Amino acid sequence: MKLLPYAAFTVLLAYFMVSAAGASGVVYGISSINTTVSINLNGSAYISEAITTILPNSSLAQYTIDRSGLNLTLSNWQAIVGPQLVQHIINPRTGVYAFHLLPGPVNRTSYGGIATIYMNYYVYNVTTVNQTGPRVLGFKFNDNVLNFAHGSGGVVLGQDTRFNIILPKNSRILSVYPLPDYPSDFAASQANISEVSWFGGEPLYNFNLVFQVKESLLTEVKGFFGSIYAALGIFTYIIVLAIVLLIIFYTYMKVH
Repeated sequence: MKLLPYAAFTVLLAYFMVSAAGASGVVYGISSINTTVSINLNGSAYISEAITTILPNSSLAQYTIDRSGLNLTLSNWQAIVGPQLVQHIINPRTGVYAFHLLPGPVNRTSYGGIATIYMNYYVYNVTTVNQTGPRVLGFKFNDNVLNFAHGSGGVVLGQDTRFNIILPKNSRILSVYPLPDYPSDFAASQANISEVSWFGGEPLYNFNLVFQVKESLLTEVKGFFGSIYAALGIFTYIIVLAIVLLIIFYTYMKVH
């Protein structure tokens, strides 16, 4: 994530500052947001967000105190930093679990400092998943989980915001809108694309991402036995053991 040059600091601070003043009068501001969605084969996703905050000299001491406050919740940090801290959390209404917030150390500058606040969590139902062929899974991104800023037409990425999606291994994108800013040479139906990204200003209110994943034979076999275990429980091992013993017995009888 790029650090903002000092010459542009004053203008950017005025433009991007969405902050709150607590009882201590401390003010923080957000300069950039980087959100990464790592999609799992079951339709859930692991979300990692890095929010760069601008700290004037008068706020450095209080930030250090806040950072060491182990009992501070997300609501506390929202009150400290401002509403932008949570406006981009993916699917904030349902299915968020294993949430962690980690305020990073301060990098000192001539005007104060810059610190990054990290938020990591899992969410359900980021995609729908369907079996579309032998060992082929079809995925469609659920755009209802997006919670970035809203423009006149709907969800839009704010300035200095980056939205990344990391796809499962062996993915092939079938359709996407808007076209990703990264990779710059993106072409639909291109195989083995591991990550796509959109940068600040992109409209996401008609967001669409459809892709498929071809599973390996080993994955299919594991899934088959996993489904048997889910249905039969411990009896699965008894059945497998019985089959192995029958094979050994049959081999022994043929030899002798």
